[in-house]
Amino acid sequence: MMSLNLAHQTGAAAAVAPAAPRTAVVAAAAGTVSAPAVAPAAAPSLQLQTQTVDPAAPAQGPDLPMAFQALVESLPEEQHPDVGGEERRKVGVPVYVMMPLDTVRKDGNGLNRRKAVEASLKALKSAGAEGIMVDVWWGIAECEGPGRYNFTGYMELMEMAKKNGLKVQAVMSFHQCGGNVGDSVTIPLPKWVLEEMDKDQDLAYTDRSGRRNYEYLSLGADAMPVLKGRTPVQCYGDFMRAFRDHFAAFMGNTIVEIQVGMGPAGELRYPSYPESNGTWRFPGIGEFQCYDRVRDDVSAIDVQYMLSSLKAAAEAVGKPEWGNAGPGDSGGYNDWPEESPFFRREGGWNTPYGEFFMSWYSQMLLEHGERILSAASGVYTGTPGVKISVKVAGIHWHYGTRSHAAELTAGYYNTRHHDGYQPIARMLARHGAVLNFTCVEMRNHEQPQDAQCRPEELVQQVAAAARESGVGLAGENALPRYDETAHDQIVTTAAEKAEEERMVAFTYLRMGPDLFQPDNWRRFAAFVKRMTESGVRDVCREQVEREAQGVAHATGSLVHEAAVALSN
Repeated sequence: MMSLNLAHQTGAAAAVAPAAPRTAVVAAAAGTVSAPAVAPAAAPSLQLQTQTVDPAAPAQGPDLPMAFQALVESLPEEQHPDVGGEERRKVGVPVYVMMPLDTVRKDGNGLNRRKAVEASLKALKSAGAEGIMVDVWWGIAECEGPGRYNFTGYMELMEMAKKNGLKVQAVMSFHQCGGNVGDSVTIPLPKWVLEEMDKDQDLAYTDRSGRRNYEYLSLGADAMPVLKGRTPVQCYGDFMRAFRDHFAAFMGNTIVEIQVGMGPAGELRYPSYPESNGTWRFPGIGEFQCYDRVRDDVSAIDVQYMLSSLKAAAEAVGKPEWGNAGPGDSGGYNDWPEESPFFRREGGWNTPYGEFFMSWYSQMLLEHGERILSAASGVYTGTPGVKISVKVAGIHWHYGTRSHAAELTAGYYNTRHHDGYQPIARMLARHGAVLNFTCVEMRNHEQPQDAQCRPEELVQQVAAAARESGVGLAGENALPRYDETAHDQIVTTAAEKAEEERMVAFTYLRMGPDLFQPDNWRRFAAFVKRMTESGVRDVCREQVEREAQGVAHATGSLVHEAAVALSN
């Protein structure tokens, strides 16, 4: 049976992250249905030389004047770790706010709308937010060339967050910005990466029509030295290491979470529903992304292009005819399940071939996640106070059907008979990572009923998988919502539960002029109070509203300044 072995060396450090044997593929070929398995091999630690920045401490000699000693002791609380606050919030759910996609200028040398950012951070702190989330774009920070990192603009933001006593969730965004829901700007992959993709277009995900997707490097190239002598996984690891070293003084006190991007929109999935150029429209089922060409010029141990891998897996189970392509009857991007022989009620997805293909397709995604998490763990293990997280997409449309077609094309082998989220949660558990999930604000009745959308049941399933695997679950809203109905749903889903079932954090999408409109801001302040104080004190809704009104009044000038600056 074919197994992918990843061995890469970066400088003097070497890491080996062997992929699992595809036991699920064999089981499927035998006519059984089982969860894709990933061998729980521990990733060896990278021996790294870490540059530690030790911020100079103020002299505290015995002859220090008493007045100056008192001044030092009376510094604002946000200059020191808020240990008491952390203890008080153990039973609440901390709220972070996503920064605008273009917070840092495209040249990387500073912030866009610096005045707006400064006013916004002060307002968020006053409302009780725990911190912010920001995309650290690969296409900005390493755009000049391999290994040439520019974090200047991000340093300015980290310093500003620290000054205001806010924590930071930093997203290692190895994907393109543009082409997905909510993308208001375009930030492509680094130019030198795109040049290599132009030379070998099989480095891009490919659909059945041969359409290439440049949002994210294909996982089929993970272990191949195609980027100026480095593999994509090496590039990701080097980038994360450079970020850690550059922000050593902020790690664990300001930067408390590293979310590792693993696909389009930063999510662990295939680009099966791209919105760019009108390719896909909600609620289409999407398409499988495994149609690069078969490569016979390189040995199978060195190459993992998608079709080459599928061919080898099919031969390993004695069904070579299954390895020529993906399902030929799976429909198009904007079809519905019943329009496709593969996805209809008793379609090909529920046959031995369908089980084989979906086991292989989802297993490739799991192995991709395993490789990148091994690299991330090698970088951030041993960094106190910093968690790793991974984002999983909330694909809620057609969830009520038997095949769950839209989830299948995205790489989640989740059907009426097969749990697609437990294998992901177990993989994250092996690395101590948090599972970040979207669509927490949605209710079933708000969605198109003919598309059998079931966001509430989907969130429940993912929460159960996380709980059973011992993984922390964090949440996001999939779409911008500023109304109390959405807030109520988030509070109910994330916070108003038994302590062991609460989410570990919630990230609110997104900072912008709409958030700082007076009514929206007042509702947001009330929402933050309800989330962070759930289980801490029992207060009536009216009292929360009164307190939120007080926050809105006290921050009125800041909020107005932020709204005006962000609108420009």
